[in-house]
This record gives sequence, C-alpha cells and structure tokens, in this order.
Amino acid sequence: MDLEYGKFSDASKKGSWKKALLFAYQSLGVVYGDLSTSPLYVYKSTFAEDIQHSESNEEIFGVLSFVFWTLTLVPLFKYVFVVLRADDNGEGGTFALYSLICRHANVSLLPNRQVADEAVSTYKLEHPPEKRSSSRVKVYLEKHKVLHTALLILVLLGTCMVIGDGVLTPAISVFSAVSGLELSMSKEHHQYAVIPITCFILVCLFALQHYGTHRVGFLFAPIVLTWLLCISALGLYNMIHWNPHVYQALSPYYMFKFLKKTKKGGWMSLGGILLCITGSEAMFADLGHFSYAAIQTAFTFLVYPALILAYMGQAAYLSQHHHTSYHISFYVSVPDSVRWPVLVIAILASVVGSQAIISGTFSIINQSQSLSCFPRVKVIHTSDKIHGQIYIPEINWVLMILCITVTIGFRDTKHMGNASGLAVMTVMLVTTCLMSLVIILCWNKPPAVALSFLLFFGSIELLYFSASLTKFTEGAWLPILLALFLMTIMFVWHYATIKKYEFDLHNKVSLEWLLALGPSLGVARTPGIGLVFTDLTSGIPANFSRFVTNLPAYHHILVFVCVKSVPVPFVPPAERYLVGRVGPAAHRSYRCIVRYGYRDVHQDIDSFETELVARLADFIRYDWHRTQHTSPYAEDDASHSNESSSERRLAVIGTVAFSGTRGYGIEESVEPASVSIGFSTVESVTDVIEMQAMGAGAVERRVRFAIDDDDSESDVQTKMYVQLEEELRDLMTAQEAGTAFILGHTHVEAKQGSSILKRLAINFGYNFLRRNCRGPDVALKVPPASLLEVGMVYVV
Repeated sequence: MDLEYGKFSDASKKGSWKKALLFAYQSLGVVYGDLSTSPLYVYKSTFAEDIQHSESNEEIFGVLSFVFWTLTLVPLFKYVFVVLRADDNGEGGTFALYSLICRHANVSLLPNRQVADEAVSTYKLEHPPEKRSSSRVKVYLEKHKVLHTALLILVLLGTCMVIGDGVLTPAISVFSAVSGLELSMSKEHHQYAVIPITCFILVCLFALQHYGTHRVGFLFAPIVLTWLLCISALGLYNMIHWNPHVYQALSPYYMFKFLKKTKKGGWMSLGGILLCITGSEAMFADLGHFSYAAIQTAFTFLVYPALILAYMGQAAYLSQHHHTSYHISFYVSVPDSVRWPVLVIAILASVVGSQAIISGTFSIINQSQSLSCFPRVKVIHTSDKIHGQIYIPEINWVLMILCITVTIGFRDTKHMGNASGLAVMTVMLVTTCLMSLVIILCWNKPPAVALSFLLFFGSIELLYFSASLTKFTEGAWLPILLALFLMTIMFVWHYATIKKYEFDLHNKVSLEWLLALGPSLGVARTPGIGLVFTDLTSGIPANFSRFVTNLPAYHHILVFVCVKSVPVPFVPPAERYLVGRVGPAAHRSYRCIVRYGYRDVHQDIDSFETELVARLADFIRYDWHRTQHTSPYAEDDASHSNESSSERRLAVIGTVAFSGTRGYGIEESVEPASVSIGFSTVESVTDVIEMQAMGAGAVERRVRFAIDDDDSESDVQTKMYVQLEEELRDLMTAQEAGTAFILGHTHVEAKQGSSILKRLAINFGYNFLRRNCRGPDVALKVPPASLLEVGMVYVV
C-alpha cells in the first residue's frame, strides 16, 4: 500500500495554472485554518495586561503597524519567497530541511546507511556540490561529531514545539471562537458556559479523528474561504464606517512611536502581537500536499489581503471606541445584526484550524518514528486515496487530555496566547537556522547570503522570542516543559537505538558459521520460510545465532530482512526492495533490504509477505538469467559463484518499472558502484546501465546485449534451467508451508562503569519506553501465531 508515492508521482501534473488554482483553493482548508483564525485573539492577547488602549490611539496604531510588518516580513517574504523553495522532492517541514542537509553533508546519525541509498531516484541533490563556496562550512560541520548531535537536537526541538503547538492551538482557537458568547450572555452565565462548550467541541473534534479528515475534508476549504471573505468584509465595513484613515498606521513610524511611549510594556506586549503569524509554519510543513505555486497564490492573493483588512478593520473600530478597552476582542467590532452568523462561522473555522494542526502532529510523529527518534506507536491510514491521511490513537487521546487540561487550567486567552507564542517562535527560529545551512550546503550560495538571512529574520524572531520568554510564569512555561519532556523521550530512544545497532554490528556472525550449519552439527532445515528481522544490512545477526543455539533448526528458505529508513520523503516502489543471496544458491538463504522514506506508508504484513516472496522469485529468475548469459560481468559472476567468505551482490528488484516493464538493478555490497537492468522477459533485449560512484561527475555507461529467442527451448534442457525451476519450486513450496517471523525481544543494559546519566537513560528510560510502547511485532503487524521471539540482552 504505497499511498504516499502516488502523491510524488503526480508532482509533474501540478504545472498548469488551472491545477495550481485548484490546489490553491484546496489548500485553504488544510494550510490556512490556523493562520486565518488568528484575528480572533491577537488584539485581545496584546492588550491583556502590559499596555492600555488610550484616547491618543498610539497603542492601537502601533500594534496594527507591528502586525502588518510582521505578516509581511515573516509569512510573505521569509516563507513564501524563500523557505518554500527549499522543498525535499516536493515535501516541506523541519525533517525536509534536515533531510536535505544530511544528503549534502555527512551529518546524519541514522545507522545502516549504504552507498546504494544514493542511487534512489528521489535521493537527488539541489545542485552539484562545489568545492569553493561551501567547502569550509561543510568540512567543519562533518569534522566535528558534536555538531551532528547538536543539529539533531535542534531538529528535535523544532519537532517538539510543533507537537506542543498541536496541544495549544486547538485550545486557544476554539476557546477564542466560543468566547464570543460573552457579548450575548451575562458574566455569570458566560463563565459557566464557555469552558464546558469549548471542552465539548474539543472532545468531539478528537473523537472524530479516527474517521479521517477525508470524510469531511470537502467542507474545509469552503469554511475557511467563507471565513476569509467574512473578516475581509467586516474589515472594509469598519474602516469605511469608523476610520477611513487607519491605513496611515501601516507606516513603520508608528512602531517606533509605540515603543517610545510604551517602553518595557510595549516590548512585553509583542508576545501577543506575534500570534498574528501562528500557522505560518503550516505553509511549509504542508507543502507536500499541494505545490509551491498553489500555496504562494492562495496566501499572496487571498489570505494575506484578508488578514490585513481584518486587522485594519478592528483597529479602525477600536480607534473610535476607547471605552471598550476592557472588552477588546474580535467580536466587539462585529455589528449586532450579523454577530451570531459570524460566531458560527468562527467556531467552524477554529475547528478546521485545529484539525490541520492535529493532522500535522500525527504526521510529524510518524516521521520521527521513521527516523528512529520516537517510540513505536500504532499508525492507522484512514484513506486509501488521499495522501498523508493518518491517525495515531495513543497520540490522539493524549492530545485531547492535554488540550482540555490547558483549557480548564488557563481559562483565558492571555495565558494560552503566551504559551502558543513561545512554541510558534521556537519553531520559526529552528527553521531559520536550518534554512541558513540549506542556503550554504544545498544551494551553494556564499556564506554571506546565509548569514544575512539568519541575521535579518533571526533578529525579528529573537525579538518576539525574548518577549515571549518574559511571560514564562504566565503560561509560557508550558511549551518549554512539554518540549523538555518530549525531547528527553526522543533523544533517549534515538541514542539507545544507535547503541543497539552498534552492538549488533560488533556481534554479528560470519557467513562461514551459517554455511557450516547442517546435519553434522545436529541442525535441521524445517519446511517454510523464516523471515529474520534485523537492522543490519550485511552479516548474520546475533539474534539468529542465539535462535539456532537454543533451537537447532531453521527454515528451508531463510530471509534476513532489514526494514530501514532513507533520508528522502519517498522511495519509489520500483526501488524499494534490495535483494541478494547469502551464500551459494543451494543454501536457499537471501537478504532483503526494504527501504522506506520518512513519509512513506509501510505495508500491512499480508501484502508485505506476498510482495516479498514475489520479489524473491523475480530475483531468482534474474540471478540465473544473469549467470547463464554472457554479460560484461561474466568473469565477476564466475568468481562470485565460488565465494563463500562474502555475500553476493544485491539487486534492486522493482515492482513497477518506469517503462511498464519489471525493473532490476544491482548494487555491489563492497564497492561504491551500482548497476540497473530492465527487461520484460528473460528472452528480450536488455539494457545494462553502470553508474560509477555517486556524486559529482557521475558517469553513466550503457551497454546493450541481446539474447537469441531461438535458444529458449534448448535452454530448458540445461542444468542451470533445471536448477532455476528447482529453486522457484522450493520457494513456492516453502510459502505454502507457512511463514515464520523471527524478531528479537531485547533488553538493553548500560555497561558497567557507565555514567549515572547513561544508566538512567538506558536502564530505566529506554526500557520503560520499550515495555510500555508498541513492540516491533505490533508495529510490523505480525500475526501472533507466526511470531518467534528471540530474547537478547544488549550491553551498550
């Protein structure tokens, strides 16, 4: 089930303006729900305590000027014109930037990397690497391992703040929308009505998540479009009716005038002003759902003007109504005749905005899990057709509890806004830092360009970030606490995962040991297929040797399966399976490396088992075909046929070839080279493409060789053809006998003499998470009747 790749393969269809406009319309409901509802609470949060709205209007005009320039510089200039161009095969977000950096510089901490990963078609570089402009930064970054860890921690910090925003945004959006009831109810009734109604809406919102947003997704775009038109009309009405000259406040002069008058109070009030850009990160994070042109068009020509008109309209009303300073909110500027319809539309728009950030939280946790940075959780794909629609039950209910707790605990927009503002600015600062590295490493721009980008946008965001930090005791502590808790979990899990891989790597068994197993040692071969799951891409894992030691038998068909992540968003299905032999053909042992991107949908075990057997059959046909016919690698093949000390070459066995035929490719396990071969039948003419080491100056050499169709009947009589048929028959017979899934049941301990911090992280932290989160069998959806667990103690 490769839902995600379907989106990637359609990327070329996004070029026409007609499709761009359609995507722009659809993006309204997914991308801009959060950003478009910010007028509900920006002015109320800004004037909550630090500054007061006076008769001179200097405060309200100064706030309007700050809002205008913040919306112009950050979402429009930074994201729309710069950051959105740093896509990873059409994907955006924190992990997309990290993936780009890891491909252009050797800074990834992911284990089991292979040269063959660089041959994946989606593993493309932005520009050929240059030695002049980026060499110093790249060499310095690659040389210091501590910077690799620091980069990962920076990415995890941004990820944790996005998850924290997933807790805060639904609470503040729905609460602000429902708080419009205060103008239609007495204070006594209002304080007992808003909280229960908000909690009820949040419970309903999270309870409906398991159905998937695709069932009601067609309503999202019309709701947000209606809301944007509504706030635009209200803004124009208030400007014309109350203060047509409010446009003069857009001048930067009013910002300096505002800070000069309000001093420290004005600086602290920036924590409320920054809420006008909450949701801007969604433009980049949701880039993979749409296209750059679509998101740029929707924001530039609709969302941005609508938001500016909305804020100008509120400022125009407040400039003529100073007695409402205690009740500054969005709804005071709404005429009484349309207040109830606007309230309903606002609640619907806040639900849409909340849905977008909840879906984004599910997506980023799934990406973190793919990169071994989050404990295993159950991921349910709610749509077979719509890209990226996932649901994570455990995370959903945790988010719901936290959202309701925040709503009941804070009970006002001020504290929620302080918390949300800090989370938003942290994510933006992380994006700015990563983007400056992308400019140098991926775009090959001079360091001065990256430094200018970092200083300009970083200084703006640091100003807002510092203002948010001053509200630490007034709500801003919450995202910091959540981030520290989540970062601890993610870093401990990632650290222990790497240490486990290193232990496996140092304790793997030689191929000679496997080939020596047989009746003479009392080891029997049983009918069926044994799938031994391991993180290793070469060698025999220690858990298999332990399995054979305790149960002196293993299956007639033995497959060492490695399910690994590649630092790309998608791995095309035709390039997913890397298959090779372990030992001679008579041993019936194979290795299969299954490669996924960080946004790929992992298969169900039934389809995975069926497809794996089909790929093994394809590989067997290809391997015998390659051996029996003359090719440029005949001498190398002959040498391999007599080898027992090293593994045979691996071949990329494709499920779908780009030309409509089945695809094949070869990757040498010991040499940095790869070969791909495509043919529809073993009798057809084939192409051999040899690619030398990936990177700059990659050379391709195409060789053609033909196979005589007239010799096909005579080949049936040859010994090789008989052996081919026998091996395929053995595979089919083993499949009918049943498949066993052999997984390690691990317990990890810190070495004696380790530091107290390491012992706490490994012995208590990691093992607690491992016991209370999904096991690998649940994550892989292995049926209990087919599961064989091998107990292993890892001393790391």
